[in-house]
Amino acid sequence: MSAWSLSRLMSDSPHVETLAGLTYAEWGALYPHESLAQWTDDLRASCGSGGVPSVFVATAPGRDGDVVVGTASLLEADLPVRPAYSPWLASVLVLPAWRGQGIASALVERVWQEAEASAVARCYLFTPDRQSLYARLGWRWTESLTYRGNAMTVMCRERRR
Repeated sequence: MSAWSLSRLMSDSPHVETLAGLTYAEWGALYPHESLAQWTDDLRASCGSGGVPSVFVATAPGRDGDVVVGTASLLEADLPVRPAYSPWLASVLVLPAWRGQGIASALVERVWQEAEASAVARCYLFTPDRQSLYARLGWRWTESLTYRGNAMTVMCRERRR
């Protein structure tokens, strides 16, 4: 049995604010016009019961209950400069102390399973530096671009025919 587990994040989960804080700390600088409160509201709105949107959380047992160790989302839109691309694997984050245990791979695969179950033929992501992880999981290069001063790679994964 693994020391962590994955589940769907629901909008009334006590983990919503924790995850909003973690993801805002990681990527909030890309969206300087958004506050943590807006970020939290957006995350809560993304907690669908299935399909797009969906948010998944990796948790581990802690002294006072489950603690958040990672997350990933399936969103309608994630990169404003590419509105034609949809849906998106977004916000893949694993806390540093929990990396190297397969959590990111499991989160990415869970999002892809959700997309496939919703008849999504193609899903996108963007990353500045994790191309090799995503390529190993079946994602392919789509394009390179600069977004808000950062070099990014857009990748996609397609359903096998």
